[in-house]
Amino acid sequence: MIDVKNMRDEMYEELTRNILPFWMNKMTDREHGGFYGRITGTEELMPEAEKGAILNARILWTFSAAYRLLKKEEYLETATRAKRYLIDHFYDKEYGGVYWSLDYKGQPLDTKKQIYALGFAIYGLSEYHRATGDQEALDYAIRLFESIEEHSFDTKKNGYCEALSREWGEMADMRLSAKDENERKTMNTHLHILEPYANLYRVWKDPRLEKQLRNLIGLFTTKILNIKTGHLELFFNDDWQSKYRIISYGHDIEASWLIHEAALMLGDQGLLDKVEPLVEYIAAAADEGLAPDGAMIYETFVDKKKTDTDRHWWVQAENVVGHLNLYQHFDDGVGLKKAHDCWRFIKQHLIDREHGEWHWSVRADGTVNTTDDKAGFWKCPYHNGRMCMEVIERFA
Repeated sequence: MIDVKNMRDEMYEELTRNILPFWMNKMTDREHGGFYGRITGTEELMPEAEKGAILNARILWTFSAAYRLLKKEEYLETATRAKRYLIDHFYDKEYGGVYWSLDYKGQPLDTKKQIYALGFAIYGLSEYHRATGDQEALDYAIRLFESIEEHSFDTKKNGYCEALSREWGEMADMRLSAKDENERKTMNTHLHILEPYANLYRVWKDPRLEKQLRNLIGLFTTKILNIKTGHLELFFNDDWQSKYRIISYGHDIEASWLIHEAALMLGDQGLLDKVEPLVEYIAAAADEGLAPDGAMIYETFVDKKKTDTDRHWWVQAENVVGHLNLYQHFDDGVGLKKAHDCWRFIKQHLIDREHGEWHWSVRADGTVNTTDDKAGFWKCPYHNGRMCMEVIERFA
């Protein structure tokens, strides 16, 4: 018999004794403000690494949520530090939006407006307001919502474009990262607009926000979801045509619970009746990526007949939450077992008991990946921190 309370207790320990202390103790930049940009996979601090908007916004979300849940003053202190740095350094006071990155001293480095980054800034700021009632954080979250709606939303063909220049002009290269395809619309950015819009809606019941949140759920269920396979398509042109056959198992399982959360937030039974069967369908498709060791593999390039079987840290965290969501809302006992098996894998292979935090990934042969960052532009406390907090909150 799987004991959910025991999992919850273990995750409380993991959050409060490993994940959060790592970011407070090792990543706070007391000389130049904010947080350092990088610690390598071999534990080397890079004090002059660029500082990414994603990392700062995710630290803001994580510590705001931790303070809201656990009421520890040191979490509020770290969240406030992240909020100040985001508003004072990342926010573009001339054109609005947030810069993609700063140099280590806090000066703008890459000034493009990646909509994904604006989404995470809303996520962090809305959570800070939710935790503290701080009006400034809410005001900036609303400003960023207005910027996304004004500059990124496609009023003719629906959806949101990937990226724009500092002055909100068109860009030739809109990719989120080097591994992405250069298309105007992507699943990933839409997922990370859905997520902050749902969080902003918790604290700001604006009718336009509600309309756009409903619209995003509709985009996922009618445009992004491949109804034949249950998988989400990843890259689209302006007309919502997907030319790429790539399966991202982690995004599938993450989307299953984030779409469900957004629908639950709207409190519309008719919408839930439409969405909930699809939530289960997407999660079942994601399970094609489950390995015998309980972990979920990374992705498959269908046309190339190539599969990346690495066990990435963030995929495992979302795998746990997605399956616990099935257990909690659909009474799925097998989902509970899948979450439990993945948590066991995380404890055995991903958590770094010596240096703190989690490793980036474990390769298929069981070796730990120390090539990729321990902390950095993309390696943040949000996926694993959120997993712990979701379990703490859901099964209180």
